[in-house]
Amino acid sequence: MTDRSEMFDKLKELIGPFNKKGVELSDSTTFAGDLEWDSLTVMDFVAEVEDSFDIVITMNLQAEIENVGQLVDAVLKLTN
Repeated sequence: MTDRSEMFDKLKELIGPFNKKGVELSDSTTFAGDLEWDSLTVMDFVAEVEDSFDIVITMNLQAEIENVGQLVDAVLKLTN
């Protein structure tokens, strides 16, 4: 079982290549607002997360995830 801070660090690494603006990441960092991701970037990133953790993030769940903290919690739940 991975703890929350380890999961945050792993996801931070995955976000890195998609973080074109070099935004400092925190739980409250939003994908649409702070990182300014478009829908294509979101889909590419979701595929990267799914491949890395061998999980499936449903479209309904994706719609609920607005910031990094919510993503950390969702991936923790899906991997445990």
